[in-house]
Amino acid sequence: MHLLPYLLAGLAFGFVMIKSEAASWYRIMEMFYFQSFHMFGIMASAIATGLIGVLLLKRYGRLLTLDGEPIVIPQKAPGRWNYIFGGLIFGLGWGVIGLCPGPIFSLVGMGSIGALAALAGALHGTWLYGLFKNRLPH
Repeated sequence: MHLLPYLLAGLAFGFVMIKSEAASWYRIMEMFYFQSFHMFGIMASAIATGLIGVLLLKRYGRLLTLDGEPIVIPQKAPGRWNYIFGGLIFGLGWGVIGLCPGPIFSLVGMGSIGALAALAGALHGTWLYGLFKNRLPH
């Protein structure tokens, strides 16, 4: 029962991903080929919503998690090469498979076998990162 709010948030997220066609491989490919503004519009509205949320959180920072702990936004470490390198790897995977993690989980929930294969690859990549994390530049 304690995890019910998270389950409901995940279901709402998946519903929005499917209904907005943000989990559509065709819409994602249209974005990469600059043939449609649809995905760019979704991302721009998500960035604006996140920006407003973070600014409000920093301004009125007395919000608590469901466990009663204060929500704290940590400062990012200096340097940007790790973000650039990570973004390139993420973008390359996104371009090759046509899905990022949100749509993968949404499509798995819809029963897509191909999304299960993508999820297996994403989990394998996460496992490999954990295996080599100490040897990678951070």
